[in-house]
Amino acid sequence: MKDKRVEELARILINYSVALKPGEKILIENFGRDLLFAGQVIREAYKAGGIPFLTLRDNSLQRIMLTECSIGQIKDAARFDTSVMSEMQAYIGIRSNDNISELSAVPHDKMKIYSEYYVKPVHTELRVKKTKWCVLRYPNDSMAQLAGMATEDFEDYYFRVCNLDYSKMSAAMEELAAYIVKTNMVRVKGPGTDLSFSVKGMPAIKCDGNRNIPDGELFTAPVKTSVNGVISYNAPAVYQGVTFNNIRFEFKDGRIIKAEAGSLTDRINKILDTDEGARYVGEFSFGLNPYIEKPMLDTLFDEKISGSIHLTPGSCYEECDNGNQSAIHWDLVLIQRPEAGGGEIWFDDELIRKDGMFVPEGLHCLNPENLR
Repeated sequence: MKDKRVEELARILINYSVALKPGEKILIENFGRDLLFAGQVIREAYKAGGIPFLTLRDNSLQRIMLTECSIGQIKDAARFDTSVMSEMQAYIGIRSNDNISELSAVPHDKMKIYSEYYVKPVHTELRVKKTKWCVLRYPNDSMAQLAGMATEDFEDYYFRVCNLDYSKMSAAMEELAAYIVKTNMVRVKGPGTDLSFSVKGMPAIKCDGNRNIPDGELFTAPVKTSVNGVISYNAPAVYQGVTFNNIRFEFKDGRIIKAEAGSLTDRINKILDTDEGARYVGEFSFGLNPYIEKPMLDTLFDEKISGSIHLTPGSCYEECDNGNQSAIHWDLVLIQRPEAGGGEIWFDDELIRKDGMFVPEGLHCLNPENLR
């Protein structure tokens, strides 16, 4: 029996997230061994009059390929996939990998080659900037385990999170966007955190189901050299298959001058030394999904946690360009709800959010009880 929730999610992706039009080509890239959902997305693409193309990938094979890769080999792979991506008007990436740590065994220098010579030209510079795109995780036993839930319970949670009313959320975001564009200085305060930066002249971008599923964030970018102070992230983060905890950054004039991550301090500094832009911030964002309350080591979920922010070392987005370019873009999450230690967000001299709840009356529509 078909699960109507699966059909609904596929319709959201094709008709809302990428708004596929008749005659448009769409690349559906499936990571992992669960192929059923990719099939449903293909069906919905045909129903919309689109022309679907399919690529299948698996991180266990990717690990083997990258372990001994050369720069020339990765450049050739990028050239091939760039030629494909350049033909597409839309892209959907489905992630259903069985092991989030699969790539952790790849040597750092090989991951750096992959980030610089493949991810940057194919995804950062082409797919993100030139196509209508959306990336999502698809539920499996591994995700349920990360969430600490039984598989069936996690599936119910997943579809509740993903199939929410994004048009309602989009309307509720308007007031916060208006606040951001009239703000000069932002201050973030909390345990181990006292950070300030300017967003003067920067736009506010709503993420309301058009780029990621699940969605629910609103972002801008700091003026590149304006970030000063310290931030201590309290959500674990996975990068290149490695899980980092207790990340702390110290900034001076926009640049991360000190980075700590417990026993992985050396490793995180190697990531931040990927290129010059990796030590500057490309994004500042509010997490707003009312159904996501705790981290589960999956960035697409964790960056949307209600009552959270993420401050992202690495490349900015074209639609919110602060001039920072990098091969990396790493969304690191700070949760400010009371059970996570609380915290405050100030816009100039006005308290905007305290302990994860918006304070001004005009922003109450973004508090969880009003978005569900």
